[in-house]
Amino acid sequence: MRGNGSPYWRKRGAVGALGVGPGGADAPLIAPPRRSTRPPRHFTVHLGFTAPGPVDARELAVAYAEALSLLRPELALGAAALSPADAWHRAERLFCGAVGPDRERCADVAGHPGFHHAPGPGGLGWGDGDS
Repeated sequence: MRGNGSPYWRKRGAVGALGVGPGGADAPLIAPPRRSTRPPRHFTVHLGFTAPGPVDARELAVAYAEALSLLRPELALGAAALSPADAWHRAERLFCGAVGPDRERCADVAGHPGFHHAPGPGGLGWGDGDS
């Protein structure tokens, strides 16, 4: 055999290369995936830092979380928590997270006095006030 010189294969190769076969020139080169894509999952990043005590650590953690949320708005600021480096099971929330009348969440520090406030400048305030 000298090679694959069959007229059938030559014709089939030319039809595929010109894009005139089944599907035509508008057919995509890559087929869509057969399986549906997975929904996005939540992940947690753990940042380690040193602080003189728990009060200072909380202030630093709030500052880090707020700064990261300015750089990357898709971060869930309300999910930020603080724990000792060797005791992740003792994590405590950094932000209030109370649900408001329009389903927004309070972006103030956990345990804040007064009204709850939605994120952003001029965010909606709600609650019992300064009781």
